[in-house]
Amino acid sequence: MSVGNAIYLDDLHVGQTFTSGEFALDAQQIIDFARQFDPQPFHLDDAAAQGTFFKGLAASGWHTAAITMRLLTSCLPIGSGVIGAGGDIQWPRPTRPNDTLHVICKILQIQPSNSKPDRGMVTTECLTLNQHDEVCQRMVSKLMVMRRPQ
Repeated sequence: MSVGNAIYLDDLHVGQTFTSGEFALDAQQIIDFARQFDPQPFHLDDAAAQGTFFKGLAASGWHTAAITMRLLTSCLPIGSGVIGAGGDIQWPRPTRPNDTLHVICKILQIQPSNSKPDRGMVTTECLTLNQHDEVCQRMVSKLMVMRRPQ
């Protein structure tokens, strides 16, 4: 992110949306992430995953969350960084090999701080969608966002 396109609290408004670019995911990426961070059969091996709830290889929800974060940092260039302050995450459908993901993030609420006038809290809803516009992840989160430096 360059300084010229940085977004601050003063630049945001309720209802504003940000749309990311795309991220293509393949089976090997799913397996590699799972080996390191979430080594469960349905994330590691397609044949083993066939007999599970997922009925095939599925990315870890945390892998989908990590991809979401990568996409968010490019489409929501907050000057102070994307600093989370809590939230809720849901994975209504699995992310699969050969899915191409993108994120649509909507500003739901903006609350300037009363005690710290240089910042505020912003509530967002970020949907991570696959190439069929099916929601793979829904995340509602609060972000701490700084005001533009004077």
